[in-house]
Amino acid sequence: MFETATKDLMNFIAKSPSCYHVIQNFRSLLEEEGFQELSETERWMLSEGGNYFVVRGGSSIIAFKVPSRDFRNFQITASHSDSPSFKIKNNEEILTDGHYVELNTERYGGMIYSPWFDRPLSAAGRAVVRTGRGFETRLVNFDRDLLMIPNAAIHMNRKVNDGYSYQAQKDLLPLFGDENAKGCFLKMVAEQLQVEKEDILGTDLFLYNRMPGTIWGANREYFSSTKLDDLQCAYASMKAFLEGGNQDSVTVCCVFDNEEVGSSTKQGADSTLLSDTLMRINSSLGRTDEEYLMAVAASFMLSADNSHAVHPHHLDKADPTNRPYMNHGPVIKYNANQKYTTDAISGAIFLGLCDKAGIPCQSFANHSDLPGGSTLGNISNSHVSLHTADIGLAQLAMHSPYETAGTKDTWYMICALKEFFNTHIETRTDGSFRLI
Repeated sequence: MFETATKDLMNFIAKSPSCYHVIQNFRSLLEEEGFQELSETERWMLSEGGNYFVVRGGSSIIAFKVPSRDFRNFQITASHSDSPSFKIKNNEEILTDGHYVELNTERYGGMIYSPWFDRPLSAAGRAVVRTGRGFETRLVNFDRDLLMIPNAAIHMNRKVNDGYSYQAQKDLLPLFGDENAKGCFLKMVAEQLQVEKEDILGTDLFLYNRMPGTIWGANREYFSSTKLDDLQCAYASMKAFLEGGNQDSVTVCCVFDNEEVGSSTKQGADSTLLSDTLMRINSSLGRTDEEYLMAVAASFMLSADNSHAVHPHHLDKADPTNRPYMNHGPVIKYNANQKYTTDAISGAIFLGLCDKAGIPCQSFANHSDLPGGSTLGNISNSHVSLHTADIGLAQLAMHSPYETAGTKDTWYMICALKEFFNTHIETRTDGSFRLI
């Protein structure tokens, strides 16, 4: 069961080379399960017992199940579809020294640079094209070894192993071809889309690592892949959402874009997407504004974004007493300054859910001398205030184009989140709660 879940995740990642492909694959999965897609520009006519989803920006999705009777609250998971990468700029080709064609790129999100060198890369994303029916947005994926960011030889940079400060506009541009490749890139995009080059009006294309996921270790205990942050949690959340549900809650699965660059976009966690969706669910089912506020006050969210495992070479970077390891179950993340939203109540609730599911659980806190990043929880809470715990799975090499995690943990997270969706969480103003 552990390895099956891991292989299923790696297959999903292989089909999801960009955030747009992630959401398209989730859309297809939901449609196969009988979910109805809603449009934000049209009136929603929801019914009790119905299953629905809405997409914004082509890169964020919210799916939800309406129970067959009046609901008491919303139970929500939130994860993200994007990962650090290089975005291809407009006027993308650079002819260098008359013999090389490079692509002009810029960094998206905070990344580890060195693993991007000397490995096969490709490009994927979306393009806007002109057709006889108007303008259409279509997905692009070259799906072949196309690009490489070559290192300088050690003979030309003797200090590279002593620490090197990379210049993005000089060192990090991918090599596309020789001088004969000049003018080919957009032609190749056009061939992919079966349109003329002149009919491509805009693109959002990103580089991605072509190395396939692999299971490894003495006992096959680890696996490595691209985009584990955060597709491991996003996939586990959607899988659990489809398998779970209870009749007292509207269960909701959110996958937002742009977490890696601050979430402040129309489809990010700092947008109105979640609040708009929850309010429209409430009003479409004939409930009052006060009933909406009552439901939100009784709601619970799990912000699921991967966490750092203790690193075998850098033991001192981990907190002295909160030291999560791969294959030891989901991680509850705590931070005194509320970079993570977990408090005593929400942490206890998630611990109770893991106990009900019969899976291990561990805790993470940043080393006090090393400030960490933030996640979706506190950002989305600024728009919809509800009980929230920040959770994730322990991994190594976060923000590398090839990350490592434990083969047991995807299954553990699916079990924990399925228990979450199956359980009605009843919270009270005095801080007490019940898992029903």
